[in-house]
Amino acid sequence: MADTDVVVVGAGLAGLVATAELADAGKRVVLLEQEPEASFGGQAWWSFGGLFLVDSPEQRRLRVRDSLELARQDWFGTAGFDRDEDHWPRRWAEAYLQFAAGEKRAWLRQQGVGFFPVVGWAERGGYTATGHGNSVPRFHIVWGTGPGLVEPFARRVRAAVERGLVELRFRHRVDELVVTDGAVTGVRGGVLEPSDVARGEASSRTQVGDFEIAAQAVVVTSGGIGGNHDLVRQNWPARLGPAPKRLLSGVPAHVDGRMLMATAAAGAHLINGDRMWHYTEGIANHSPVWDRHGIRILPGPSSLWLDATGTRLPVPLFPGFDTLGTLAHIGRTGHEHTWFVATQKIVEKEFALSGSEQNPDLTGKDVKLLLNRVKAGVAGPVQAFLDRGEDFVVARTLPELVAGMNRITGGEPELDLATVEAEVVCRDRAIGNEFGKDLQVTAIRGARRYLGDKLIRVAPPHRLLDPDAGPLIAVRLNLLTRKTLGGLETDLSGRVLRPGGAVFPGLYAAGEVAGFGGGGMHGYRSLEGTFLGGCLFSGRTAGRALAGEL
Repeated sequence: MADTDVVVVGAGLAGLVATAELADAGKRVVLLEQEPEASFGGQAWWSFGGLFLVDSPEQRRLRVRDSLELARQDWFGTAGFDRDEDHWPRRWAEAYLQFAAGEKRAWLRQQGVGFFPVVGWAERGGYTATGHGNSVPRFHIVWGTGPGLVEPFARRVRAAVERGLVELRFRHRVDELVVTDGAVTGVRGGVLEPSDVARGEASSRTQVGDFEIAAQAVVVTSGGIGGNHDLVRQNWPARLGPAPKRLLSGVPAHVDGRMLMATAAAGAHLINGDRMWHYTEGIANHSPVWDRHGIRILPGPSSLWLDATGTRLPVPLFPGFDTLGTLAHIGRTGHEHTWFVATQKIVEKEFALSGSEQNPDLTGKDVKLLLNRVKAGVAGPVQAFLDRGEDFVVARTLPELVAGMNRITGGEPELDLATVEAEVVCRDRAIGNEFGKDLQVTAIRGARRYLGDKLIRVAPPHRLLDPDAGPLIAVRLNLLTRKTLGGLETDLSGRVLRPGGAVFPGLYAAGEVAGFGGGGMHGYRSLEGTFLGGCLFSGRTAGRALAGEL
């Protein structure tokens, strides 16, 4: 006899959505989470809350012309699907595009989710029309950021707890799936000692008991590997250069890949493990919550991007254009850090920080505080990094700036003032001409034709050495772990497959552990705003399909 209808493993966004859908269908669910209740909602709570939507009212109000056809062109040009195991990822990508261009926004609005009216333009690409990148702005920020997206699904789950349909069990770490006659019939694992740590902080791994739960089906929604640097390096692909020795963590330590490995060990098919999404604009958090806690700068396009030797990055590796293309280039330089060189005016307008806690105006739905984004001056969270961040240098002159950059790195490698000065001066000459061949300058001017960028995202073009735009600011940029793009292979119902393509009875998966659908619906690269959306869509799909199956 089953103890419950369904066990859901992982109380992140995908797990909450799947649980809510199952409970709404009247199914009994036990939701297991190895972390304390303080971490309810998982990684999504920490996010900036960006969602990929196609031809939305927000886009149309800003005169952005988008379509399903254009989004499909961008997605598949970015994904680069080229493997036999990309069959289901391709189908998930198509299904997700239909969702993003169709009922996604209306469904979220029914949950009470609202959107900031200015649509962001992430992953601008810079190649041809059929290559990587978003042709138009599609990054819709949830009003309330990550917590605002988590809240309606957490509310639905807690309401189901009150109805007696859902049981929440925190500090329950699943170690293995129970397989009976080739089908998954439950889970077993260890009960961890109680912990009162705050959200995101490392919790104790001391085991105080065991458990086993029988169920008609199990849904795995346990996330990726971004907090496990050993596993990240183990899966690091040669195309991105050598595996980095120094990494910052964009996710808490409990994002460890443990359940991913346990599910594969039970006989599930794990594909595209070498596909991953890490950022190149990481800065060490001045007030870390977890070990090696990094924050990503969400840059506008104007900062001068230099490698560790002071040489400018090649076209089209401008800020915000091609994340993995930049990562691969950095890997070939022989050094793991790069530099932004900017002015006070650029930082005021263009430096945003990823994360709900770094955006108190949007997270707190504070309209008065939000108005500061269009005013002169550096935003409070960014100013805190200027004052306290170990990766920042502020100086009045270029020689002082370069000296400060060398102090940060200890001269490894030693930046040559003449090299940096040549890059800055040549770039400034391009600013002084309405024409010219500097494609970054052309891109800056083009970006300001979009009202959203002109209002709050892209500074008016100016010389870096213009004293009225100063002081000069340099930022050491570090590699920052974030997302697993591969995962458990699933069909369009979220059913996990075995090697060879047969359905693994009783086993479903959703969210990052499933590559956000199919075992990697992004292919090699993401268009951004698609991770949270992938959790929503795959969690909803698995929950509804399983509810219909039971």
